Amino acid sequence: MTTRSLTDRLGGLAFGGDYNPEQWDEPVWKEDDELMRRARVNLATVGVFSWALLEPEEGRYDFTWLDAHIDRLHANGVAVDLATPTASPPPWFTLAHPDGLPVTPDGTRLTHGSRDTYCLTAPAYRSAARRIASALAERYGDHPALALWHVHNEYGTLCYCDHTAAAFRVWLRARHGSLDTLNHAWGTAFWSQRYTSWEQVLPPRATQWHKNPGQALDFRRFWSDEIIAGYREQRDAIRAHSDRPVTTNLMLPAYQNIDLWALARELDVVTSDHYPGSPGLDAAADTAFHADRTRSLAGGHPWLLMEQGTNTVYDRDRVLAKEPGDILRHTLGHIARGSEGALFFQWRQSRAGAETWHSAMVPHAGPDSRIFREVTQAGEAVARLGELAGSTVTASVAVLHDSDAWWALGVDGLPSADLDYHAALGRAHRALWDAGVTVDFAHPEHDLSRFPLVIAPALFLLSDRAAENLRRYVEGGGTLLVQHASGYVDDRMHARLGGYPADPLREALGIRVEEYRPLRHDERITLSDGSHATVWSESLRAEGAETLASYTHGMLAGSPALTRHRFGTGQGWYLSTRLDDADHAALVARLLGEAEVGPEVPGLPAQVEAVVRQAPDGRRWRVLINHRPEPVPLPEPGHDLLTDSTLSELPPGGCAVLRTA
Repeated sequence: MTTRSLTDRLGGLAFGGDYNPEQWDEPVWKEDDELMRRARVNLATVGVFSWALLEPEEGRYDFTWLDAHIDRLHANGVAVDLATPTASPPPWFTLAHPDGLPVTPDGTRLTHGSRDTYCLTAPAYRSAARRIASALAERYGDHPALALWHVHNEYGTLCYCDHTAAAFRVWLRARHGSLDTLNHAWGTAFWSQRYTSWEQVLPPRATQWHKNPGQALDFRRFWSDEIIAGYREQRDAIRAHSDRPVTTNLMLPAYQNIDLWALARELDVVTSDHYPGSPGLDAAADTAFHADRTRSLAGGHPWLLMEQGTNTVYDRDRVLAKEPGDILRHTLGHIARGSEGALFFQWRQSRAGAETWHSAMVPHAGPDSRIFREVTQAGEAVARLGELAGSTVTASVAVLHDSDAWWALGVDGLPSADLDYHAALGRAHRALWDAGVTVDFAHPEHDLSRFPLVIAPALFLLSDRAAENLRRYVEGGGTLLVQHASGYVDDRMHARLGGYPADPLREALGIRVEEYRPLRHDERITLSDGSHATVWSESLRAEGAETLASYTHGMLAGSPALTRHRFGTGQGWYLSTRLDDADHAALVARLLGEAEVGPEVPGLPAQVEAVVRQAPDGRRWRVLINHRPEPVPLPEPGHDLLTDSTLSELPPGGCAVLRTA
């Protein structure tokens, strides 16, 4: 099952969003029908937070209201992405099963009153989730409106209760086999932590000071496996009654509670949600960052944007509005990078409840508004792009992404709190995006041979297998940039002895890091090539590598900061500090030159985004997005699907999808 079967059912790319008709009455439903036709909506996500209505008391289901809405949508030409409502259990469940409520690390049991208030390991919760998934599938599994199943919503909630402790011990027995192996893996000889019975082993709850890093890492791995098991249970219950594709929407912000590579392998269609964290050009770059990650998780296959904020940009403690034109630009930013459409949260802005002020396709102001006019413009644009369905995107540069490495940088007791995995990942992607280069993400154990350039921005944890894989990649002709604080620990969180990083990778890089030297909060250093850096420095020895830039301060003066090693037929580069953004971008540009990788569409100025989608039969399309305030002449005119005309110039803030020979 693929996105192709979804787009075949829809007759083109998907456009729509979460629809919650239970919040409204019949006059609004009638208006919704007319407005959805006007906006070219063809897919609506239904039932995400409807458990209390679908199952008003334990074991008694009421589908009458949902029957009417699904039939109404179908009659209006709108297909349904039907959700299981298990992200938000109803009040009756939590009163009947208080042990199904989550417990925080400090032992506080949370109460009902918000979303995601459940414990994934509680038997009563898992049983109730399977039952309602099965009941929905039995009723709607072959409904003609049904195009997609949507399990749960944004999995990720953590719990530290006794159910979790018991499940964690089962997982640890399977992983480690014996207490002796567990004690060795966690280094429990330190601080008198040695376990003599399994009952003594707990999740990493609140404690006096630093938690055991091996315990913290294993808990993250365990919880990811538990989420995947919970998803599989609902998916399999659905498949017993339905042949439609099944998915769950991944959430790709700065927090990370799931091994996304592992969960993505379980999905018939990879879907994800995106909400930018800063406005303007940064939001456009973040859109590309999200889309490239999701496409990579999908193995390069087409995927689907399940949610985006219609007019929402989260900027710390503010929720900002998008700039005029951003709705279309962000929508096409995702489609350019492989999405088979674009959905929003949500269709109509709520008039009450916790997300009253979350934007929607139909805002509080109603259809006579800038937002709805831009939504309609976006819907019309997506409706013209049906021929892109099934086409793919190819990238020539990879950025390495490993959940274990992310979790490893989240443990207690590291030398610097500024070793931010998500920020490092985003910086690497941003430099490539600014250079006009499309990016894939890859796991450090994946086959990397097709990429002329690979960037490893934050591999603090590096397995032996990954280290050997990177060595082979360089030896076989690849260009690899490894950045500071990489390969410091193995996959048990044990420090690498004899110098960093791991032995096979050191051979490819031709260096040996002897000492880490974090910088002060406000410290900014200058390297011998005039570049500037912050956060981190290292004392390293060149063992075959060429020094390209040296430190100029303190005890490190004259020692290597940036190196290059010619190994086999490739090059291994090592950067031992965090360069300022402009200097980092210059280094990435130099690496692109070394690897002979150019922009996706040559001849365009900065801030004009260009991505190529290609069909199996050889047809190609250039998706162009102008983030500049002035018009941009195109290096080569083409037929624009959005205007059905030949285009030779992009207007300010304008977009085009050019069919090429």
